Amino acid sequence: MGSSDWHLECATQALTNGGVIAYPTEAVWGLGCDPWNEAAVGKILKLKQRSVDKGLILVASQWAQFKPLVDALTAQQIEQLSRSWPGPTTWLIPDPIAWVPSWIKGRHSSVALRVSAHPIVSALCDQFNGPIVSTSANLAGGEPARSRLHITHAFGDQIDYVVNGDLGQNKQPSQVKDLVSGQIIRPA
Repeated sequence: MGSSDWHLECATQALTNGGVIAYPTEAVWGLGCDPWNEAAVGKILKLKQRSVDKGLILVASQWAQFKPLVDALTAQQIEQLSRSWPGPTTWLIPDPIAWVPSWIKGRHSSVALRVSAHPIVSALCDQFNGPIVSTSANLAGGEPARSRLHITHAFGDQIDYVVNGDLGQNKQPSQVKDLVSGQIIRPA
């Protein structure tokens, strides 16, 4: 087992045990956990001092990890997603079957989803065998972490595991767009 495999295994174990991990993404360091573990999501919200009402992003390595939601989309919507995934675009996608828990969606009926092209994020989701929470590693409204040192200063030992790796080349966090309206919620 190589060093990167070992880090992925440690991160996956932390996720499985209800922990919070920090990991590099396309532009900033992210915090992640098992989205179906309400206590783990609660830890992230407490760390960030963020309201559950705002909702959180789920990130995956492939479309299949969002299959129950993708199956409900029109051919036109799937075509729109295929032009940006994998990549740094987060889409607000309807959840008509309530597949995603309310503690992820917050006050919204849609859920924020991204299929990442970042090799570490993709490997984490593959190793975990599903999507994980992806939110910037910072206090709500604060500057996102762009270094491992920033994470240590901001959160100390409150993170269960920090995955080694480099940020991607993007300068800004992912663009957020609404799949139904086409509205840009957060510019790139």
